[in-house]
Formats: sequence, C-alpha cells, structure tokens
Amino acid sequence: MLELFQKTSATFQPDQALPGRPEPMTVTEAHFVSGLSLTDTVPAGMVQAMFGMGCFWGVERLFWETSGIYLSMVGYAGGITPNPTYKETCTQLTGHNEVVRVIFDPTKLSYSDLLQIFWENHDPTQGMRQGNDVGSTYRSGIYCYDQAQIGQALDSKATYQAALLSAGHGVITTEILEVPKFYYAEDYHQQYLAKNPNGYCGLQGTGVICPIGTGVPAQDGRSLDVGGHGL
Repeated sequence: MLELFQKTSATFQPDQALPGRPEPMTVTEAHFVSGLSLTDTVPAGMVQAMFGMGCFWGVERLFWETSGIYLSMVGYAGGITPNPTYKETCTQLTGHNEVVRVIFDPTKLSYSDLLQIFWENHDPTQGMRQGNDVGSTYRSGIYCYDQAQIGQALDSKATYQAALLSAGHGVITTEILEVPKFYYAEDYHQQYLAKNPNGYCGLQGTGVICPIGTGVPAQDGRSLDVGGHGL
C-alpha cells in the first residue's frame, strides 16, 4: 500500500493488530434502498470510489441519496486485521477505518463531484476523530482506485486547504492512499439509516465550500448531536 499523506494512527503499531480470521464477512442482504446485490461485480461503465468521513451510517446515506450513485455499501479498510468485526474495529487494534464504498455512473457524476461532497460534508482537520466519534476508525480518508483518482484527490486537497485556511480553519489531516482491501461490515450496518430512520448521524461539514466539481451542494444540517454510535 502506498501512503501519500499520513500514518494510519499516531499510536497503533502493526504488531498490536488483532488476528482476525480467514473467512470473509457474510453479507446476505440486498441494498435496502435499491434492492441491488452488494456483492455483485461492478457493471461495465461504472466506476468505484471509497471514502472515510467518520461514522459510516450518515456518510452512506449522503452518497446513496446523490444522483448518479449506482450502489453504496459500508465496511472497514486501511488497516491490518483480516475480516474484522465491528466490535474488533472499536478496540482501535485493527488499524481499519469505517469507510463507504460507492459505485457511480461517470456520465452522470464525476469523481470531482464526489470529492466536493467529501470535503464539504465533514471536517477533515480533526485527525483521529469526527465530532463526538473519537478514534482512528473515524479518520478522514480518500482511497483511490487509480492514479487519476490520486491526482484529483491531491489537487482537491490543496484547493480545499487554501479555502479552509482563508476561513480560519486548521490543517487537513486526511489520508490519501491507494485503495486498500475492503471488508464488508455486518448486514445491520448496511444502509443503517434507511432501516433506522431516527438513528444517529454525526455527519457535519465546516461550512466552507470546496471550489471544484460541478456544483453539487453540501448536505449540512443533517447532524443529530446525540453522541457516538454503538451496537
């Protein structure tokens, strides 16, 4: 894995990683909103992207409600432990981040549009946390499927950093990596806020606009300040 910005965690060491298991998580349910399979191969002409923006419940809803997104799913990535469980990631001893993987139609939505959504809908300056959700599993991350995505991600970071500094915010701590292995989260996490409409969503941006993409608006205002999510 080629790391392009920062270490996965300031304290986590690889020799501390939980052992995990060889068997992958069994995902039995279809996408709760679209009815599509979460495990089928990516359709021809579609493109993948992956982001970490804090608690993945609200992040996934943000993306599945975006026009041009074909499919969304939540999981764990960026760490060491193979096939982790949610309880294991909560120990901060897997190295993994909570991530949302999306498949999108590039004729309807560009990768730059997705980067704009990413930057504007969370605070990328907080390090190993996002609001009330504290720990390396909630870090900001962009996980890139090819060199073009890496270039766009780095360029957008520089653009948004200038905008943040002008508005009095701090330094971006987002990690930008080649895409790591994606491990599916448990069925009950998938499309959680469609299954639990009154569930926790800590998603909240800085209010600073990122001047890239084609004008996809930020989704600020969804945040429900009720503390971190749990089982």
